[in-house]
Amino acid sequence: MKELSKGSRLEREIGEEAAGQRVDNYLVRVLKGVPKGHIYRILRSGEVRVNSRRVGPDYRLATGDRVRVPPTRIARPAPRPAPSGPGRFVGRTLYEDDFLLILDKPAGIAVHGGSGISLGVVEQLRRERPACRFLELVHRLDRDTSGVLLLAKKRSALTHLHEQLRAGEVQKVYLALVHGQWRDRKRNVRLPLEKYLLPSGERRVKVKSEGVPAHTVFTLLRAVPPYSLLEAELKTGRTHQIRVHLAHLGYPIVGDEKYGDYELNRCVAAQGLKRMALHARRTVFVHPKTAATVAIEAPLPDELARLLGDGAAPAAFESAG
Repeated sequence: MKELSKGSRLEREIGEEAAGQRVDNYLVRVLKGVPKGHIYRILRSGEVRVNSRRVGPDYRLATGDRVRVPPTRIARPAPRPAPSGPGRFVGRTLYEDDFLLILDKPAGIAVHGGSGISLGVVEQLRRERPACRFLELVHRLDRDTSGVLLLAKKRSALTHLHEQLRAGEVQKVYLALVHGQWRDRKRNVRLPLEKYLLPSGERRVKVKSEGVPAHTVFTLLRAVPPYSLLEAELKTGRTHQIRVHLAHLGYPIVGDEKYGDYELNRCVAAQGLKRMALHARRTVFVHPKTAATVAIEAPLPDELARLLGDGAAPAAFESAG
């Protein structure tokens, strides 16, 4: 995608690899460096045309569509030194075939570039796999969250998995180490969430009655005074859902810099934990090609296992059906 200057315009014909994608998401991908707010503004104003017609952000592209984008100045971030060696480690492969790539993402690595991050997991993988014509994130993990991360290697796989996510058919289970003694063996938490921006422009989420519905099921796995180890199963997939639900209930996740307890986090950091104690442990879905039920697990990272007094557990993969 070349930089567009004043007086120029971009026209592209949609191929099979982009068919089915929302036009707003397509523009975010091709106009790298352009703020999302500007993309939605040019969509609302009708400056973006598909087949010479105005479209809304939720329009889904079809093969053969011609997309016209108005002149747009793209802010180029200052170049950062390229990583030495074969590239930055973005996670151990848990499973791969012609349709999917599933990683065990380490904490501290963003899944995509942006907000001052020039190279995330997906950008690094595209750089390392130039022959892979299509590679997209199926979902996201916060930068400080480790664990199972799904990527699609075909547009059809991405569309199929997104349909499963929207229908609530993908099981996503996390492990969270929280401050405090959790009392219930199992608790269904239904607290609506609302996004907002800090004066700095940073995105945050809070519990608010007018927000969107959010449902998490928490199960106590172990008491590790002064902490509790919880399993968290997402029934909805809202931004920062687990983190905000737990903080609102008075059980902030250990090491959570956004919603956690600053003083407690500093004490834990002194013990050697330099990350948030949230781990995407298990994901279960239907394979987009074979229709088999696939369950992927990522082992507890060593730094969390040490805090719990455990040895690192082996990874697990199973396929049934």
